Amino acid sequence: MFKTLLTVVTEAARAEATITAAARLALAHDAHLDILALGVDRTQLGYSYIGTGAIVLQASLDRSEQDAREIEAACKAALVEQDPTLRWSMESVVAQLGSLSDLVAQRARFADLVVLPRPYDKDLGSEAEAVIEAALFEGQAPVIVVPKTGVGQADTPRRIVLAWNQSAEVMTATRRALPLLQQADVVVITVIDPPNHGAERSDPGGLLCQMLVRHGVKAEVSVLAKALPRVSDILARQVRDQAADLLVMGAYSHSRFREAILGGATRDLLEQAEVPVFLAH
Repeated sequence: MFKTLLTVVTEAARAEATITAAARLALAHDAHLDILALGVDRTQLGYSYIGTGAIVLQASLDRSEQDAREIEAACKAALVEQDPTLRWSMESVVAQLGSLSDLVAQRARFADLVVLPRPYDKDLGSEAEAVIEAALFEGQAPVIVVPKTGVGQADTPRRIVLAWNQSAEVMTATRRALPLLQQADVVVITVIDPPNHGAERSDPGGLLCQMLVRHGVKAEVSVLAKALPRVSDILARQVRDQAADLLVMGAYSHSRFREAILGGATRDLLEQAEVPVFLAH
């Protein structure tokens, strides 16, 4: 059950879309929505002249505080448009890029689900990706990443594509997504180019399907050949072909030693996703 949802807003211009998506999910699950209005100090001082450092730092802090106030005001304006039964609370904070991850991770640890906008757009700063990474890798929380088109039917999804590759990350995502999977009319477990040798060689996705069915999920398995160079392209096409409302997948990192860098497959999917993506690590 999702009873505490968290969203983090770092741009006033994106507040309305982000709040609307998070509010719909919170209402669908009778959950409380926590909102973090986050003003980010983007100053990266490589050097400064004697006597100027304090001035630069204060100017940057003032700008970040103003950003936080504007984000808070935009969030409140968006909340007025939501269903009056929505339960919510909001905190306005200013953080430097270096401390942003700790702040978001600490809040995410106490949320059942984090709802965030897609982080890859040319007009967005690096903090958008840093927020998702902090929630996933350090906060160990599941995240729904919402595209520009909004949450769609992902608050009560009818058709879900679940990307299965036998990894621990996907297993974690599957368990975390169970409340959504159980609501769906069908969950299509999608296996791409399964290995000829391995535990599932004779029945790819079969054990996962069995587990989900025992949880009351209406699941089926779809095995696809790797007909395109990138797995992300095949999954995107599968989502379209299945008219899916939601994609569930594991979140992968480039390095086991520095996890807060989204892996290539995860990033590729988020860059082109047309429906919300449920991620867990």
